[in-house]
Amino acid sequence: MKRAILGALVATLATGCSSNSTAPEAKAARPPSFNPPAGVQVAEEGPRKLRYYRIPNVPKAAEAYYASDNLHIIAQVQDPDAVRKKPTDGGALTWTFTDQGTDLKRINGIGQDACSYFFPDMQHVVYTSIRDQLDKPIGNWSDPRDYPQGGELYKARIDGSNVQRLTNNEFYDAEISVSPDGQWIVFGRQTDGNMDLWRMRADGTGEQQITFTKDWDEGRPMFLPDSQTIMFRAWKYADYGKVRPTPMTVFTIRYDGTELTPRTPPDTSMNWSSYPAPDGRHFIGVRVIENNNWEIFLYDMERPNAPPERITYNAKFDGLDSISPDGQKMLFARATGDGFMADLYTHVMDISSLGIGPENYKGSIPKVAATKAEPGW
Repeated sequence: MKRAILGALVATLATGCSSNSTAPEAKAARPPSFNPPAGVQVAEEGPRKLRYYRIPNVPKAAEAYYASDNLHIIAQVQDPDAVRKKPTDGGALTWTFTDQGTDLKRINGIGQDACSYFFPDMQHVVYTSIRDQLDKPIGNWSDPRDYPQGGELYKARIDGSNVQRLTNNEFYDAEISVSPDGQWIVFGRQTDGNMDLWRMRADGTGEQQITFTKDWDEGRPMFLPDSQTIMFRAWKYADYGKVRPTPMTVFTIRYDGTELTPRTPPDTSMNWSSYPAPDGRHFIGVRVIENNNWEIFLYDMERPNAPPERITYNAKFDGLDSISPDGQKMLFARATGDGFMADLYTHVMDISSLGIGPENYKGSIPKVAATKAEPGW
């Protein structure tokens, strides 16, 4: 589904991006996990001729993430049972399925959902929903001025049973992910119109605020392989709706709020939808190039001031990207309709040639910061 801030970003154009390669040479370490199902159309694109396909049998869906088996996926699927402001609005609920287009299961069938994620044990999932707050205005997941204030975090079994509500407040709680060791959930919380990052234990206890900002909106927090470092994107409230597309910076920060480090080049580009690779060095994210074309790029944290490498080549929206735990596949949403972000479907791309899998993790996260000044948090 559309992640928060998208409404502000539909816009004109951004500075062009170079396609200099930043990926290391791949190491043969794991058997290939890219396995297109029989009968699907497999295409190639870009200088690397990366293969990809659209997952069959799955309705319109986006913001998809792999489980630890590198096969099952959790995503926000457009569902006719989701509540809507008006019949023509979209509405998503949490589903799981495989990248073969099999084993489709709806995890939650009440209200409307946003973000979701697997626990590494593949026994539990966590998701954001308004299922218990249907008396409140539905809001708009894509507009920070109208986030659903009934958005709460829930944990459930892999089949959707044994639902446990983790938060209970009047705030907007979303933008969730789980640490690789399965011990922590990181998420965004909006209070008094201000979005900050928080974490809690896997059982919902021990809430801890990580960022304390008044003029920045932080979102899409994702743990790096050490389960200590968190990657996120941030944009200034002063730029919202005024500069198009909204300039964004990708940062990393320790779980205790220390070691804030900018990770994207020192320009005014939008660096959105960032997701760390399992090698602890690279990450993917979205930039907008000429003609308001949203594409996915590969960034190198050891060369933070270098232009990222373009991965997708398509005239329509590509984004809401993530990487499989083995580093061999990328999930992304691609617009297939006539309008911006129209008819989003989940695609799988073979990125094994990039060499960003866990076998290349060196046990620590690069300390090199981009030259862009830190925001003074």
